[in-house]
Amino acid sequence: MKKKTIDQVLRSTWQAIAKMYNEEASKYNSSMAAGFALLSIDPKKGIPSTSLGPKMGMEATSLSRTLKSLEEKKLIKRKPNPDDGRSVLIYLTEKGKINRDASRVAVLKFNQAIKNELGDESLENFHNTIEKINDLIKNKKKIFSF
Repeated sequence: MKKKTIDQVLRSTWQAIAKMYNEEASKYNSSMAAGFALLSIDPKKGIPSTSLGPKMGMEATSLSRTLKSLEEKKLIKRKPNPDDGRSVLIYLTEKGKINRDASRVAVLKFNQAIKNELGDESLENFHNTIEKINDLIKNKKKIFSF
């Protein structure tokens, strides 16, 4: 059997995770992106719209579609930022907080299942490995200089 590259394994695993989360979210007429957005919004303080995209690692156009959908479903509300009239703050509605909690439970269940399966030591090794990969990516000179 041919060995897969690291990026193939990461991509296929992420696609499987996304599919799993989207299947679960569809039970609530939602999506993984919507759940991730809800989890990224502070339930008490809200979040400036300009901070949400970078926090989620999403492009502005994808984020705009997600926010529009959340607003249409009455899961979020936008209010002008009193400290900066050019920006908008995003808050969860009561319904949004409920959906956020459901998303949180799904993420915690998945993480606990992985922890139960792998054990603490393997999970710590996984996190260390991913951290080293991210550090290497940040320093591209080490990647493409050989």
